[in-house]
Amino acid sequence: MEDILALSEQVGRTLQAKGLLLATAESCTGGGVAQAITEIAGSSEWFDCGFITYSNASKTEMLDVPAALFAQHGTVSEEIAAAMAEGALANSNAHISLSTTGIAGPGGAVPGKPVGTVCFGWAKPHHTHTERLVFSGDRQAVRRQTVAHALKGLLRMLEE
Repeated sequence: MEDILALSEQVGRTLQAKGLLLATAESCTGGGVAQAITEIAGSSEWFDCGFITYSNASKTEMLDVPAALFAQHGTVSEEIAAAMAEGALANSNAHISLSTTGIAGPGGAVPGKPVGTVCFGWAKPHHTHTERLVFSGDRQAVRRQTVAHALKGLLRMLEE
């Protein structure tokens, strides 16, 4: 797995070169993406803010995720990840955002969504991309893989 610090540095260089600000909306990573980003000196030039929205209520209150989406799709869904990423854009000064929502374990699995299931969202104006992956390993491994994948997805969107 690529080094998270190296990914964060690459994200920072790319955002700074494009003059863009990033916002994060995190659930299962509990701020891990924002922490990785702010490990980089000078990140205040390209990182606007991070939302840690662990509860559904906070996702609705802070990110404007419609409450009906939880009942319709479940908290760990691409629909929620998209709404979180779009909400981070709408409630910040950022130009691009990413989101994470998942089941890091060891409990929390539901039918069709085993431990390690994570949904991602990346958004910029007029374009949102989502993914659903299942990672293996313990809670820390799932969270670490999630942070790395969120940063890689952000880099892919920045290259579009």
